[in-house]
Amino acid sequence: MRKTETSAPHTARGRALECMRSQSMRLTLQRRLVVEMTFATRDHFTAESLLAQCRRRNGKVSRATVYRTLAFLVKAGLLRQVGLGQQSPQYDPNFADAPRHGHFVCVDCQKVVEFHDPCLDVRESIVTKEHGFSPKRVSLQIEASCDAFREKGVCPRRAG
Repeated sequence: MRKTETSAPHTARGRALECMRSQSMRLTLQRRLVVEMTFATRDHFTAESLLAQCRRRNGKVSRATVYRTLAFLVKAGLLRQVGLGQQSPQYDPNFADAPRHGHFVCVDCQKVVEFHDPCLDVRESIVTKEHGFSPKRVSLQIEASCDAFREKGVCPRRAG
């Protein structure tokens, strides 16, 4: 990494780069681009969609670099791989900054809406203590039909 380049360590991107440095990973232009594009969005994405985005900026980004970087970020706890009703796993770039949130997934249009409810955090704490557990990972996904589909019988966001 060039000496003049800085990344705020409090951002997910900055933490990712610091973590890579601490593991003596080579911070190639391609790997830095994958990290940048990963945390430049708040939307969930697939590895293939990220690869396409990266290749629009730098045609030399390899599929292996994308998949290995994503695996590293997941293992480092900076990114979460989630199954959101899609065939391909999706990645949640908001996990590093907001690890405790759930997802609504529209079963008709596949729209994903994140939510956080502090009451659920309290309830989870009570229930796990009652049963003698210490949670390591919590995942809440609610699959439902969106109001537009329920009211009109068709979802305007549905492809096809």
